[in-house]
Amino acid sequence: MKRKVLMLEGSGKFSVKKQDMESLKDYEVLVQVKASGISPGTELGGIKHMRANPAAFEWRPFGYQNSGVVIDKGPGVKDIEKGMRVACMGSGARHGSIAAVPGNLCIPLPESVSFPEAAFTNLAGTAVQAVRRAGIEFGENVLVMGLGILGNMIGQLAGACGAHVAGADFFPLRRKKAEKTGFEITFDTSDEKWTETCGAFASPFGFDCAFICFGGNATPAFENVSRLMKVSPDRHIMGRVVIPGGCEVTTRFGAAIGNLDIRSSARTGPGYHDDSYEQGGDYPKTFVPWTTRRNISEFYRAMESGRIKMKPVITHEFPLDRGPEACELLIGHPEKALGVVLRP
Repeated sequence: MKRKVLMLEGSGKFSVKKQDMESLKDYEVLVQVKASGISPGTELGGIKHMRANPAAFEWRPFGYQNSGVVIDKGPGVKDIEKGMRVACMGSGARHGSIAAVPGNLCIPLPESVSFPEAAFTNLAGTAVQAVRRAGIEFGENVLVMGLGILGNMIGQLAGACGAHVAGADFFPLRRKKAEKTGFEITFDTSDEKWTETCGAFASPFGFDCAFICFGGNATPAFENVSRLMKVSPDRHIMGRVVIPGGCEVTTRFGAAIGNLDIRSSARTGPGYHDDSYEQGGDYPKTFVPWTTRRNISEFYRAMESGRIKMKPVITHEFPLDRGPEACELLIGHPEKALGVVLRP
């Protein structure tokens, strides 16, 4: 069996090629892909560097999140059936026409959730994991720095938890989309006085929690966040800063940041990159309830009930054959695109 797949070469070039599918493993599901979501950070964030410093690898498929219909399954897969609508994640969930994905990384889709809406599977799990790391409580003030796809998802989830959510970004398109998906207010970080109006939103308490959802140098953002967090009577900064983005922050500890909790958040929950889990195993549900699969399932349940909205986040849909053009749009004009979906 052959498939079309979007491929990347070491000099940072993109191309759509045909390749043979490997034999289906016992624990895998074969999916006819209906939509795949491009992750601008994880997949494309290093392309400019790659083009300036070509790496030594030939063409290889990429992508890690898609949705589609099951057309076959291995004998070890117990709870996925042919014809089922699923969302997929992981190294098998390429930008292609067909994907072979571990059964535990395939999540059944509610009928009301469309394939494009479900195409950002990995980012959905990453967002849920970040909100769990944050420990958000009802009524808290939450600030999301960086309103890309992940930041938008995190803000929506925080709102579903009952928090008052503000977002900050310098791209007008992203701020507009955040307001359409339920953020109470957004701020333009290119405005020198944005922290003053942002602080007024959280007054008189300050922010209980903040997320930094972008890569690169985040030290200036972290310094702004620190000034906006809640403060104890003895003038120590308090609250939680959760960092799911692959950024760098330079800071002094101790009295410089008081009792501020800095929490890294990685991946999608327990199970991802655990071979035994991906190949059909599981954890004791009493002790590890929030696995990767359950995290993503809950995200789609929230979409089904209308608490999470992904349609406004999707700005472009391209046929798979125009995948290189879609990637170049996100690399060259991030101000014009947010959620970009490929459809075989």
